[in-house]
Amino acid sequence: MPEVIFPLDSSKKFEDQEKVGHNRWHPEIPPVASVKQGVSVRIDCREWFDGAIVNDDSAEDILNAPLLTVHKLSGPFAIEGAQPGDLLVVDILDVGPIPQEDSGPLAGQGWGYTGIFAKTNGGGFLTDQFPDAYKAIWDFTGQKATSRHVPNVSFNGIIHPGLMGTAPSAELLAKWNRREGDLIATDPDRVPPLALPPEPQYALLGGVSDSDFDRVAAEAARTAPPRENGGNQDIKNLTKGSRVFYPVFVDGANFSLGDLHFSQGDGEITFCGAIEMGGFIDLRFEVIKGGMDTYGVSENAIFMPGTTDPQFSEWLAFSGTSVTLDGKQHYLDSHLSYQRACLHAIDYLTKFGYSPEQAYLLLGAAPIEGRLSGVVDIPNSCSTVYLPTSIFDFDVRPSASGPFQIDPGIGAPRASAG
Repeated sequence: MPEVIFPLDSSKKFEDQEKVGHNRWHPEIPPVASVKQGVSVRIDCREWFDGAIVNDDSAEDILNAPLLTVHKLSGPFAIEGAQPGDLLVVDILDVGPIPQEDSGPLAGQGWGYTGIFAKTNGGGFLTDQFPDAYKAIWDFTGQKATSRHVPNVSFNGIIHPGLMGTAPSAELLAKWNRREGDLIATDPDRVPPLALPPEPQYALLGGVSDSDFDRVAAEAARTAPPRENGGNQDIKNLTKGSRVFYPVFVDGANFSLGDLHFSQGDGEITFCGAIEMGGFIDLRFEVIKGGMDTYGVSENAIFMPGTTDPQFSEWLAFSGTSVTLDGKQHYLDSHLSYQRACLHAIDYLTKFGYSPEQAYLLLGAAPIEGRLSGVVDIPNSCSTVYLPTSIFDFDVRPSASGPFQIDPGIGAPRASAG
């Protein structure tokens, strides 16, 4: 087994571990370990809320999820020889739930969760249609996931990290804060907000000194969005066998990661749309000197997908165009057309007995494919959602006999936003 360079004890909170990670981006957060190129290492990861979400039949924990505390990231790790302008090569050798812990209170101990966040606490891709909080618990059997809250489905998870990235330089951090602050200023009272400014409350900054803590906390960027450093990209195909290339902005690259997912549909549409869990990841690092200029990779990560994805041969696909629910035409709005495709899939699944919320949770957690199918035919873009038919234990295709009626079971727990 590779050397564990960031161990986590499941009996302790993230802040009480032997090595303490962070939940903000800042170039002055010191590395917790140094890693040689070409050496395989294992890193333990805690799910992004550090145990705040529990395995029960209530959604109150999702309604009151402590968003200021996330993400709980393992790292940073200094990669020997990495300098600004280089490309950091990250190979994902293995990834999975918490080893040898098949039961317990933490997500990753044989179970995980998907949440629909309340509009007043983060929202989601379809937050206007689903303003309240809902939750689904998923149980793991090997690589297969099933749920008492979304019955009659099972699927193999495409296990992956939702968040990996390098530390920003001081200049890049200032750029983030400036442009996101300008966006917030256009509608400062919007719910959900347009962006998340630096927030010192609940900032976890690893080994930053007490004398510098308040200053760094006031500058450090939240980890919610993807940015030039990679970050919270939530790409389901970054699984075992993937190779990722990240720009390097500081000496050592100061690489961090977390937010492991047992499975996810393209878009992670409920915001907490993946099956969230803690676990482990095995990585190996290399450096391409001067790679940012050589390959023109200065503000994005590029990657080679893993080769261990479940192989689906039959799909049922739903299309959507850039027209709002009340009939207003938008110009080539692919975000809107993907929303409409998802809503069409949700509406279709309700014909079989699922509640809209169960269908929404399923689209976030199962390995659906989201695609831009047409972006040039004015005025309508066309987006599509591909749903693998084999995840259902009944025939989900249209037929002359009509839709099979499932027993929706106890349903998805709900907590009203008021």
